[in-house]
Amino acid sequence: MAGNASEAGRTVTSRVLAIFDAFDVEHPRLSLSDIARRSSLPLATAHRLVAGLVAWRGLDRAEDGTYHIGLRLWEVGVLSPLHTGLGVVAMPFLQALYEATRENVHLAVRDGFDALYVEKLTGHRSVPIISRIGGRLPLHATGVGKALLAYETPDFVRRYLSRPLERPTQYTIVEPGRLRRELAETRRRGYAVTSEEMTLGSCSVAAPVLDAEGHPVAAVALVVHTVRVEPAKLAPPVQAAADGIAARLEATRDDPYPGYVHDYARVTGGRTPAGPHAPPPPAARRARR
Repeated sequence: MAGNASEAGRTVTSRVLAIFDAFDVEHPRLSLSDIARRSSLPLATAHRLVAGLVAWRGLDRAEDGTYHIGLRLWEVGVLSPLHTGLGVVAMPFLQALYEATRENVHLAVRDGFDALYVEKLTGHRSVPIISRIGGRLPLHATGVGKALLAYETPDFVRRYLSRPLERPTQYTIVEPGRLRRELAETRRRGYAVTSEEMTLGSCSVAAPVLDAEGHPVAAVALVVHTVRVEPAKLAPPVQAAADGIAARLEATRDDPYPGYVHDYARVTGGRTPAGPHAPPPPAARRARR
């Protein structure tokens, strides 16, 4: 439930944000009284702020009187570089990976100790999974998470492993020593593998998207049914997608809207990523870590 602070001392901004925090995947529609309760606001205050948010279209009011996130807030949200930069650049590679495999395709980034899912492609034959765009799952229990964690700094890995790690299934690796060995193996081969560690019946193969310095920007994964998993065969197209995204991100690093039609030479000043001072190819970045 969002917010436990009393009304006294709370800024208008904190009250508005508490209203947005009242909504989540389990509570996509709320009545006014629910909003007031979950944001710890007096009903009169909630009524006044919600009315302003509806006028701005940050919230929309349904015919039954409940409220849900509005189109204006969605329009603002998609201005995030996660969408206009990473998401737009990655989508053609994710689509090609899906078309080649017809399996679940994920794109995720690290946010704190979580894997935050930025894009997800799925189809009728894909194994059912619990991930969703905008959702969070543990780094150590997911393919994208392991791919990101394996290329993080030793200090971050130490801090991550020093915490109690949740175990979604009986196959989730939570022992620090064993997980360290798993991360080392991920770096050695250049891709991560999970086997029923997040959801029973599904396995994943994931590769990191690395920047020019070899730091993990994102991760790409295929999630397949356990009976169909052959990591050695699935890894090459996943790595190719991750490398393609990395190269395209590098080529468009000065362009805030790489998916828009505009004069690319004007935006980048005529620079190209090729040449004697070009960054190493993505595959080489994985190998040198």
